[in-house]
Amino acid sequence: MMRDGLRLYGHYVSIHIKSMMQYKSSFFLAVTGQFLVSFNVFLGMFFMFQRFSAVGGFTYSQVLLCFGIFLMEFSLAECVARGFDTFSSMVRKGEFDRVLVRPRGAVLQVLGSRFELTRIGRMLQAAVMFGYGVGKSGISWDVPRVITVVFMVAGGTALFFGIFLVGAALCFFTLESLEIMNIFTDGAREFGRYPAGVYGKRILQLCTFVVPYGLVQHYPLLFLLGKRKEVWWMFVPLLAFVFVIPCYGVWRAGVRRYQSAGS
Repeated sequence: MMRDGLRLYGHYVSIHIKSMMQYKSSFFLAVTGQFLVSFNVFLGMFFMFQRFSAVGGFTYSQVLLCFGIFLMEFSLAECVARGFDTFSSMVRKGEFDRVLVRPRGAVLQVLGSRFELTRIGRMLQAAVMFGYGVGKSGISWDVPRVITVVFMVAGGTALFFGIFLVGAALCFFTLESLEIMNIFTDGAREFGRYPAGVYGKRILQLCTFVVPYGLVQHYPLLFLLGKRKEVWWMFVPLLAFVFVIPCYGVWRAGVRRYQSAGS
């Protein structure tokens, strides 16, 4: 069953890619635009660190390493879960009715409804910042630290996927997407420029026990930088997968409530 689902999702993705490649100029311009928007953030951080040598005990290269990973997490989630980010139009037009009568899971079909390959522009910017951070942060790379980065990206992608899932579920109750959810997606992307700990103890607690950005950003970064020595810190990002469970519960509650909104 899972293999069939993955094969079907791969087919969805291939259709979207072929569609985008019909307009190559538009696609590459969109990718360039995504890259340049993120590059502006990079410049802002660069000029700030010309004035200050460190923020909250983190140097410029360390902050770039942190933000590069966090931006990669967000970009991957937005690329894959774009169908949930734009889900309000599907509910408002009654298109979700068709999803429910098809012999496939609703989550898989919504995932396959949109695939934003243009987000590769942000991923390239994230890779540039990550590469610079790796080269300048002075980290002694070993297998546990490499695995930590992999876990951070995987856990962060799952975390943002869960947030997009909650945002889509709320559309069952409001018919329109709620702008407040942008605080937890686009707002979090901007917030994630710096390790969560620099914002203070209360914010760090919020980012640990409520919306656990810190699990895929602040805490594993401390291990990467050698500020925490215990090897088990490398597994902290995997706890973000637990966050997806209540998010899926909210989605299921919304699906059960849905009674069609189309004309």
